[in-house]
Amino acid sequence: MSAETDESFVEGKIYCANCIHCKLVPSPGNSVGQFYLRVRCDAGKWKKKLGEEKIYKYFTVTRRSIDCCDSYEPMGDAGEFISDLKRTLPIRDELYRKE
Repeated sequence: MSAETDESFVEGKIYCANCIHCKLVPSPGNSVGQFYLRVRCDAGKWKKKLGEEKIYKYFTVTRRSIDCCDSYEPMGDAGEFISDLKRTLPIRDELYRKE
């Protein structure tokens, strides 16, 4: 599926997943040695109403977009990147084990 035919991609919109500040981080799971993958903005742009940092589930990162951001630094063509990412992302939250 190309970006042109992917109706969830909007040309000109800023997709956080395509920004150098969007970082993948581990988040503790239910048991010792387990973790979930999460994403955060290391430029500090994702905030909750009370000011604390907002962290998103990894499998939802392609849905995170904004109209403008003064810290946005693209990592390449957004349409191609988001299309590739959607093909490779897990479809639900997955639990991983540390080895």
